[in-house]
Amino acid sequence: MTGFVPTRGESFEPLDDETTQRWLRFGKSGTTTYPMMLGLVVEDVRVDYCRMRLPFRDELLQAAGVMHGGAIASLLDHVMVPAVGAVLERSQNFSTVDMHVQYMRGIVGGDRAEDAIAEGWVTRRGRRTVFCEAEAFGATTGELLAKSVLTYSVSPPR
Repeated sequence: MTGFVPTRGESFEPLDDETTQRWLRFGKSGTTTYPMMLGLVVEDVRVDYCRMRLPFRDELLQAAGVMHGGAIASLLDHVMVPAVGAVLERSQNFSTVDMHVQYMRGIVGGDRAEDAIAEGWVTRRGRRTVFCEAEAFGATTGELLAKSVLTYSVSPPR
């Protein structure tokens, strides 16, 4: 499924090639992790920005035939990991400490099924706290699915 491609990333500076390649492999380690179970794919990563895809699968539907809100929330949270982490030292840990999600529309199964694409960006970066926003869209329709405001906590370098 292709179609809509968000373009917010063009306003963010590119990363060096090594960092870009490392974050494009996010969620593809040898151990099965939650991002792997969801099937998340990093499509673009830049300084303070990331675009990520959540491929549609019937297993992500809730009983009413709509993609589960938790899957969309996970996409909105995970899209921030490369955006926040790409400029940090590898020895620094960071994690979500606050997240607010507003759902606008759902993805349904069947012949109207589509992937979800999220864009996430840093709005303000401090030494220990990073403030972020993310939006998820239908990959085919381009319709806004959900918006999120997130706060990440960053540990000092070891």
